[in-house]
Amino acid sequence: MSICPKNKSSKGRRDKRRANWKMGPVNLVKCSKCGALMMPHRVCKACGSYNKREIVSVED
Repeated sequence: MSICPKNKSSKGRRDKRRANWKMGPVNLVKCSKCGALMMPHRVCKACGSYNKREIVSVED
């Protein structure tokens, strides 16, 4: 038995295998200060806080 493939794989066959690498859904968590949905380990866009401290001042 040899390691080399018997025949050449076409570009279409090769790319069909790679077609299943998709992005997953974004993980959202509740902000500990205002309760809005936000991405984890980032400043909240609604209130401008991170880890219960105000980092960015947000004007309404």
